[in-house]
Amino acid sequence: MRKPNYDKFPSTKVEGKLWRGWESICGQLASEAASVIAVDFYPGVHEQEIFDALNTIPGYTVVNVASLMKSEEEVRRMTDYFMTDDVLFGHVAPFSLGDFFDMEKVAAFKAENRGNVILAGTGAAIAAPEDAVLVYADMARWEIQMRFRRHEVHGIGVDNSADPVSIQYKRGYFIDWRVADRYKDGLFTKVAYWLDTNAAQDPKMIESSTFMAGIEKTARKPFRVVPFFDPAPWGGQWMKDVCDLDRSKENYGWCFDCVPEENSLLFNIDGVLFEIPSVDLVLLRSRELLGEPVEGRFGKDFPIRFDFLDTIGGGNLSLQVHPTTQFVHDNFGIAYTQDESYYLLDADEDAVVYIGLKEGVDKEQMIEDLRAAQRGEIVFDAEKYVNKMPAKKHDHFLIPGGTIHCSGAGGMVLEISSTPNIFTFKLWDWQRLGLDGKPRPINVERGSKVIDWGRDTAYVNKHLRNHVVPTAQGEGWKEESTGLHPNEPIEVRRTYFNCATPHNTGRSVNVFNLAEGEQVTVSSPTGAFEPFEVHYAETFIVPACVEDYIITPSGPSEGKDCITLKAYVRF
Repeated sequence: MRKPNYDKFPSTKVEGKLWRGWESICGQLASEAASVIAVDFYPGVHEQEIFDALNTIPGYTVVNVASLMKSEEEVRRMTDYFMTDDVLFGHVAPFSLGDFFDMEKVAAFKAENRGNVILAGTGAAIAAPEDAVLVYADMARWEIQMRFRRHEVHGIGVDNSADPVSIQYKRGYFIDWRVADRYKDGLFTKVAYWLDTNAAQDPKMIESSTFMAGIEKTARKPFRVVPFFDPAPWGGQWMKDVCDLDRSKENYGWCFDCVPEENSLLFNIDGVLFEIPSVDLVLLRSRELLGEPVEGRFGKDFPIRFDFLDTIGGGNLSLQVHPTTQFVHDNFGIAYTQDESYYLLDADEDAVVYIGLKEGVDKEQMIEDLRAAQRGEIVFDAEKYVNKMPAKKHDHFLIPGGTIHCSGAGGMVLEISSTPNIFTFKLWDWQRLGLDGKPRPINVERGSKVIDWGRDTAYVNKHLRNHVVPTAQGEGWKEESTGLHPNEPIEVRRTYFNCATPHNTGRSVNVFNLAEGEQVTVSSPTGAFEPFEVHYAETFIVPACVEDYIITPSGPSEGKDCITLKAYVRF
């Protein structure tokens, strides 16, 4: 096994001023001598911590703007349709943050002369005058999810902190995060200071100029987002060694190494790491990052997702299917579905992937068996209906929406997919409980509506399993297409190389993983950015605006054979 050199906290060096600790931060805000300071919150901050700090600033009255919102009953009534009664899935809400406020209360508040005031809370800028000093307390979604699990935070206008984690996440995904991102997208040019409270009781603050300098620098060079790791009922042991994780944990199933809607970016300011949601970069620099054709198709959504599924020393994932684009559009208000693929970064000798249906399957009987298994009446015989195929290192299985599939035990999968990331219809979970000790939700009825019954053994072998086409070569390198399926918007290219190898973004954001080799360096032929070092298994992003770049084996890999996987959007 390799000596771990995986960087779990990648950052971009940025010049600027940083204040750390509440005393320093509050002292700087007091020095503004503004009549109104507005401290706006992304939903999910520890509100009481911030209010306690703001109340130490002398000469100001602190007002919680939650008092200007509609009642919780009104907010729940407004959002009920989008929450639905399903334990997992809702419908994307179209609201603006102003819809959560009682605008008569806001108007009356603005008409009063209150002296020096600090307005604080989600939507503080709505009630603030134009000349207020605006501070924005941002928050990364992964940290919000950790706080959901600890029942520490609430949604916009509702106290749902005691709800099950799945319900809190659903409100965030379908309502709160959509609303908050739309609102934040209109504030970027107005914010004077950005506040990082992702680490409790260790706040940091930077000026807008420092924030924008970090965004601008990141948008024009290769970069990595901050990976996060999570256990799973089926989780394995491979990532503990390769990614240098806590060996005392029972397992790690997931690593999300490129999900910009949930990951963070770190700015290194004089040795101090300042954390922002990486979605800020997508919102602010979508054209430079994604490329004009990709932005034209997906808007301010980052359409490519890379993550790890570790079942080495673990178990099978659930047998599952992802919906078709039409189904997610009609049922959830999402524009595109989660087409995906499994790339085997590593595999035990007996590793397998379940994919596609066997020839001549009786679909009515299969669905009835799944229903009976869900009721606990039988053990579902997956191998009677689904192909169980050997999986070896560097195999690539394509999984367009509608394809029944499951990563079996013994595999280290790099999952390459389009971004919508919660629309998995589990059909069978091998009589297994979730980490909470309860059965995980099964979606046989939804799944039965989207299974493509034509994705059988012959189809899998012809179209979905190691569909490799040579595309280009030069001295010391060769490139080939390994997918994805024609139905999917993403193309994947695998490059074998032992020397400096040219690349071009082709007007699309490029997402890479170093699938073989200890280390490579990404450089600009014109010196447009500083050389960027990448290690084995790390995922990195090359913005579309970079255009030409070079990847070269370096350090312990100099002159040695390496492999990269590159994904980009077809158009």
